[in-house]
Amino acid sequence: MAIKLSANYSKKLGLPQYSSHSFSASVEVELNDITQVEAEVQKLYQLLQQSVDQEIQQPGFVPTANTNGNSRPAPQQKGRAQPVNGSGHPSAPPNADRWNCTDGQRGFILRIVNENPGITKQVAEELSQQLFGIGVKQLNKMQASQLIEDLLVLAGKPTPRQTRWQQQPTNAQAA
Repeated sequence: MAIKLSANYSKKLGLPQYSSHSFSASVEVELNDITQVEAEVQKLYQLLQQSVDQEIQQPGFVPTANTNGNSRPAPQQKGRAQPVNGSGHPSAPPNADRWNCTDGQRGFILRIVNENPGITKQVAEELSQQLFGIGVKQLNKMQASQLIEDLLVLAGKPTPRQTRWQQQPTNAQAA
């Protein structure tokens, strides 16, 4: 009785401009003895891996910043004030008052500034520049969280939350 052994090996590599390149190879063999399976699997795996690795080194077309994934030039923004998204539709207009963090983080930062006379908008802005090299409105969620924690330290207040790694030992644990 013949034993059919199928092996497949695939690999996917990330490329610039959110592109990827993948290649796979499959092979099917017949064995006469089940004791040959382990050795044959090792042999096929090595063969397929070497073959795929050798072929995937040639990625072919790789999109650049000036072309989209279809090898066509990206839409030009002639005379447009608004940027264009990937589908060619205008993106939302940039808004100078837009914050990149959450509304809750924005409100908390503004509340810290309003409730603490020693912390002005200028102090928050300078701290943001010092920590991340960007203004407060440009901070992402993680950066805004760090800024909030640092502003609270400046204000002499405990941080709003502690991770379980930062928790203080309870009285029962300390004893």
